[in-house]
Amino acid sequence: MTPGDEVVVALDVGGTGMKCALVRPDGATVHAERHATDAARGPEAVVGTILDVAEGLAGKARADGLTPVACGIAVPGVVDEARGVAVWSANVGFRDVPLRDLARERLGLPTALGHDVRVGGLAEARLGAGRDAGHVLFVAIGTGIAAAHVVDGSAAVGAHGAAGEIGHILVRPDGPPCGCGRPGCLEAVASASAIGRRYAELSGAPATAAEVADRAVTGEPLAGQVWREAVEALADGLATGQALFDVATIVIGGGLAQAGPRLFDPLRTALRERLTFHREPRLVAAALGDEAGCLGAALLALDTLAKESR
Repeated sequence: MTPGDEVVVALDVGGTGMKCALVRPDGATVHAERHATDAARGPEAVVGTILDVAEGLAGKARADGLTPVACGIAVPGVVDEARGVAVWSANVGFRDVPLRDLARERLGLPTALGHDVRVGGLAEARLGAGRDAGHVLFVAIGTGIAAAHVVDGSAAVGAHGAAGEIGHILVRPDGPPCGCGRPGCLEAVASASAIGRRYAELSGAPATAAEVADRAVTGEPLAGQVWREAVEALADGLATGQALFDVATIVIGGGLAQAGPRLFDPLRTALRERLTFHREPRLVAAALGDEAGCLGAALLALDTLAKESR
C-alpha cells in the first residue's frame, strides 16, 4: 500500500437520498454514486442500506486497486459523535442507532459518525469557501437552518451533540410557530420553506423561495416584502452568531444560497447595520455544493484515523 492508493469510504445520508463517494486524503473524489434513502421503510431498513452501500464502496475501491483506510458517515439530527450514535433524526427515523460501531463491524475499518451540517462546515472550512480563514461559521439554509462553528479545522460538537442550532435562535417573539414547538425561531422565518410558506399565506398562491426571490427582483411588492422580512431576520441571526463566535468568515450554504446576489447583497448590508464594535465577517457563498457532506465525512474519518494511530 502506498499513500496514493488510500481512500476513505464516505456517505452523506439525507432523508431522501444518500450521496456516497471514495475520497482521497487530499479531498479529491475518485468515485461517486447516489442511492435512495427511502426513509419510509423504517430505520432498520435504512441502516441496512447504509451498511450495504458502504461495504459496496469498500469493495469497489479494492477492485480498482485502492485501499480503503477508514469510513465516514454523516447523518442529520442529533448525533453523539463521541459514542458514534445517531441519537435522533426526524427525517430518517433514527433513535439511538449505534451506526459507527455497526459500520466498523461490517467493514472492519476505523469509522466516524458526524452531523451532516457540521461535516459540511468542516469541508467548507478546510477545502472550500472558508479555506485558510481559521474561524468559520457555516450556515446551511434549506428546509431548516443549522450551523457549524469551525475553529482551525475542527467543528464544535457541544456537550450534548447539538452545537450549531442557530436556526432556533429567537428572532421574532411574536412570529410564526417553529417545528421545535416555539414561535419565532430563525428557521420559522428565514428558511427556504418558511419563505415559501409566508408568501403562500399572504398571496393565496404557492411559491418556492427561489420564485419569491425572482418576483422580488422584478418588483412585485408582496414578494419584496416577504424577501425583506426573511433577509432582516437572517441578518439578526447572523449578528447574534457573530457576537457569540467572532468569526473571520461566514459561509452560507444550502438551497437559499443559490439566490446569489439577490440574497448576499441585501444580507451583507443588513448584517453590517447590526454590528457595532464587532468586526464584520466576510460573507460568502459555499463553494463545494452538495459534495460538502461527503468530503466532510471523509475528513472526519481521517481525523479519527489519525487519533487512533497515535
